[in-house]
Amino acid sequence: METRTGHLFLGLMLFIIASLMLGTARAESDTPMQVIKPSLKRDPVKQARIDTENFELGVYVGKLSIEDFGSSSVTGARLAYHFSEDFFAEASYGQATAGSTSFERLSGSVQLLTDAERELSYYNISFGFNVLPGEAFVGSGRAFHTALYLIAGTGSTEFAGDDRHTLNLGFGYRFIFNDWLAGHLDARDHIFDIDLLGSNKTSHNLEVSTGLTLFF
Repeated sequence: METRTGHLFLGLMLFIIASLMLGTARAESDTPMQVIKPSLKRDPVKQARIDTENFELGVYVGKLSIEDFGSSSVTGARLAYHFSEDFFAEASYGQATAGSTSFERLSGSVQLLTDAERELSYYNISFGFNVLPGEAFVGSGRAFHTALYLIAGTGSTEFAGDDRHTLNLGFGYRFIFNDWLAGHLDARDHIFDIDLLGSNKTSHNLEVSTGLTLFF
């Protein structure tokens, strides 16, 4: 009797040991094999970042085509505030000197405006939207933040002895050189009414400019 009990006990122990070994083997087989990760050498890219401040102040120069008075050099300054990465507000002020009309050049002696009245100045309050923010790569190791933006606003133009309500529409391209300096290319249309040549009309005065701004 004792021998039979011993055999049963020994058989039970062998069954338990075999079960444990089988479970361990299954657990090891279920463990996924570690994939060898390739060692890739990546070229570092340094990005120019915009400073944490939201104000942008700068100057610009360009050409302003004053309808009926030819193209003149224009200089100005702008101050912008960025509400977010997409939206900003801008105040700008510019000056130019109008040339002679074709009528004045053909008549020889007739002058429609005095020298003082030919001085044109304007100020605008505008709102802009960055429609295509992106990056520009120079070489293989440096990236610059850029943005193509649309802008529109209202203001006033002093020209020909009168202040004229002005609308402006346009677009621009911003290129961030580093965290405090940016370059701009802008094209805008200054729209106001004028009645110097016998009839009141809406004039479109196209401006193309380039400038630099500082973030602070």
